[in-house]
Amino acid sequence: MVSTARAALPTPHLSLASSSRRRPHLFFTPSSAPRLRGGAATSITAGSSASPQQHQVTTRLGDVIEAQQFDRDSLNEIFEVAREMEAVERSSHGAPSRVLEGYLMATLFYEPSTRTRLSFEAAMRRLGGEVLTTENAREFSSAAKGETLEDTIRTVEGYSDIIVLRHFESGAARRAAYTANIPVINAGDGPGQHPTQALLDVYTIKREIGTLDGIKLGLVGDLANGRTVRSLAYLIAKYQNIKIYFVSPDVVKMKDDIKDYLNSQGVEWEECSDLLEVASKCDVIYQTRIQKERFGERIDLYKAARGKYIVDKKVLDVLPKHAVIMHPLPRLDEITAEVDSDPRAAYFRQAKNGLYIRMALLKLLLVGH
Repeated sequence: MVSTARAALPTPHLSLASSSRRRPHLFFTPSSAPRLRGGAATSITAGSSASPQQHQVTTRLGDVIEAQQFDRDSLNEIFEVAREMEAVERSSHGAPSRVLEGYLMATLFYEPSTRTRLSFEAAMRRLGGEVLTTENAREFSSAAKGETLEDTIRTVEGYSDIIVLRHFESGAARRAAYTANIPVINAGDGPGQHPTQALLDVYTIKREIGTLDGIKLGLVGDLANGRTVRSLAYLIAKYQNIKIYFVSPDVVKMKDDIKDYLNSQGVEWEECSDLLEVASKCDVIYQTRIQKERFGERIDLYKAARGKYIVDKKVLDVLPKHAVIMHPLPRLDEITAEVDSDPRAAYFRQAKNGLYIRMALLKLLLVGH
């Protein structure tokens, strides 16, 4: 008997209203007997004497909503599959993968995106799946007519096997996951979180630096509105002996909820105003764009913040030789073009790693490992 559970890997419980029709949320162990895609559920309970020949459990992820849902074991599994996906992508022209053949992914993007949307669509196609896409769902979908997110999700899940959602409201992905009976991936929810970006960021640090424990990380730029830095802070806190430096204009400092979380995890952090001093100490400089779209009508505050911290040749001169510069992209002028040719400029390699991480997530969510 083969049991395929849409679940694995422990997670903190998300406080959602109970519903008898809801599928299991996020991650569960096989012993929790989640409902399967076909309807029935089977599992191996704790203490069962069943042999591996009788019960083969394939673990699958549930939804991907927030960075703190992952533990180190789950991260290691995702990164292991991502390495496998590098080989799959390299061989895709000669021998296309059929891992997700017959599966359909819907991408619902209510905010602009280039890398996230295209990498998800490329990931699905590299694995043999198909894509339904809405590039600007806020304007060119029934949302423009006043349709609720919940109604849109209920409709779209009838056409697809998995939904990738980017939304302008923090918490929208959680609402979608509560509503849907198929997997939901948060591709960014306003100023909230961007967990798949955090996964590819941590994967990139591991591939570039060789370790995750003991690193010193400088988070630079828009730390108040940047969902990428928030998710990265949550995720990197899973590792040991981490030191984080926050470097930002006063108007976009890191919010207290992240600082409180880092304190609760025993992660050392420090707010600094001198980028050159921080760069001289760090293994990773993670630069971000000052996000004009988050300032509303306060353009004066945006203008005051933009351009205060720029990664340029002066930063390269003090940056350790083994260190790397990362950026979630797009950039404006916060990293000068002269930095691009330096081997420590990792941001385009970082973007490519997004393909591998998203291939891994789609595989784990839909067919397991």
